[in-house]
Amino acid sequence: MADYPDDFLTHILKRTKVVAVVGVSMNPVRPSYYVARYLSLKGYKVIPINPGHAGKTLFGQTVRSSISEISDPVDMVDIFRRSEAVPPIVDEALAAFPNLRTIWMQIGVEHAGAAAKAQARGVDVIMNRCPKIEYQRLFGELRLGGFATGVISSKL
Repeated sequence: MADYPDDFLTHILKRTKVVAVVGVSMNPVRPSYYVARYLSLKGYKVIPINPGHAGKTLFGQTVRSSISEISDPVDMVDIFRRSEAVPPIVDEALAAFPNLRTIWMQIGVEHAGAAAKAQARGVDVIMNRCPKIEYQRLFGELRLGGFATGVISSKL
């Protein structure tokens, strides 16, 4: 796993306002669903992308079939697809969003070539990480056994 400095991740999470989640599921037990839901609960505008559910509503937004259907600016594209599917997603995101700031590939998702292409355009890239986990860790919300980190009683 790449080593990203905490201040870099914190900066990205603070500056991001709109996230397009590619590969989001409508199933609440799937990681793509609960990560997108978490981000929406934290105040991010989450635009869900899944061609199999296009036209439905999720987190107050219409599910799109592709990135190119989004007309609003997007700060981050969060990818919940297999690594081999990443290059066309990155190409579409770079074409659709001239001011895109971040490509985020979820845990288990990496593509060095697509990352290099995005970085050459000035886009920050994070691979093999989860924004929900990083948000919880960096902003003190990570929980262990139901208790907030640092607040665990010695009586346990």
